[in-house]
Amino acid sequence: MTTIERPSPNHNARPEGQAADILLLHYTGMESAEAALARLCDPAAEVSAHYCIDEDGTLYLLVPEGRRAWHAGRASWAGESDINGRSIGIELVNPGHEFGYRPFPEPQMARLIALAGEILGRHPIPPERVLGHSDVAPLRKEDPGELFDWPRLAAAGIGLWPEDPPAPAEAPPGAPSEAPSETEVRAALARFGYGYLEEDLPAVLRAFQRHFRPSAVTGEADAETAARLFALAGRKDGVGSG
Repeated sequence: MTTIERPSPNHNARPEGQAADILLLHYTGMESAEAALARLCDPAAEVSAHYCIDEDGTLYLLVPEGRRAWHAGRASWAGESDINGRSIGIELVNPGHEFGYRPFPEPQMARLIALAGEILGRHPIPPERVLGHSDVAPLRKEDPGELFDWPRLAAAGIGLWPEDPPAPAEAPPGAPSEAPSETEVRAALARFGYGYLEEDLPAVLRAFQRHFRPSAVTGEADAETAARLFALAGRKDGVGSG
């Protein structure tokens, strides 16, 4: 499969001693691949990513993995705000919600899985830190969105995916016995890594749902959303299954 070097000038040094411990996935959100690549390589735009994958599977190398690409913007995860300094960013060519959002095609997904597997082999990135842009920037971003196939990535050993919600009697460790309160939902989201909880809780819940419950992106902590959230937070804490 073709790999094309398309160097972007938009990068700088990572913080001294900082390993890449987040893999961050985006969609380009522009009308064409060429428009997206032009922007990612435009010094005036001051944005970039390490890689971009076209819908036909063509892979573009933009920034070396050892450098700090500029893709996350204002973002937060697990209390850290310099997400660019600790992440590797992959842009997936897709028009996004503004220009005709559509599913990510097979050649693109296959190339992503291959690339992500290689990246995980080179960097200490745990499954719970394979994230979407909306996870780290829920007040601003929707990508890669509810049509992205997160379960397929998890099945390939890339990231997490929650099991089907358990019956009430089989609730995961740490889950409340009754419908969770807003305080409990906030706490579980924070345990998993989400920020901005005091600024806009529904926006954070929508980001969680886009990733882990895409059939209902409502911003409400309904029973299935809560079950998935507590199961994932429990797995991150080492008390759940898997």
